[in-house]
Amino acid sequence: MNLTQLLTQRRTLLRQGHLANLAFAYVRLSEFTQRLDRAGLKGTVRLRHAETETGIAWPTLTVDGANASVVEEHFTDEDVIEWADVFTFITAENELDLAFSPEGLAERFLVPLRAELEHAGVVVDLQPPSSASQAHRTAGES
Repeated sequence: MNLTQLLTQRRTLLRQGHLANLAFAYVRLSEFTQRLDRAGLKGTVRLRHAETETGIAWPTLTVDGANASVVEEHFTDEDVIEWADVFTFITAENELDLAFSPEGLAERFLVPLRAELEHAGVVVDLQPPSSASQAHRTAGES
């Protein structure tokens, strides 16, 4: 491949890269939804970026009403870092401070991701978590 070929394919490559990132976000957030459900964690979930001014060097995940040890039992630091990256990508927010209910995660994030993928012609051939399936069906009926 030469430079001219690469430059002529630039727009297509950027689009494919964006779609690949959307697909990755969809899969990882589907898994996150399933894991929150399996862990039985209820209450507001809060995901925050690192706060260097306060000495917190990595993203944090907390759940109202759950001890930190319970959250740490189900989610590793690497999981939290990856989810923070995914949420940063889909929200386009550099200073991440998200709060959401586990029950609303699918409707708030997965349904729009799936719609964007399908609008771009991507066939979503993976089954979303049951709550995401229900939210997708409900959104499609409106």
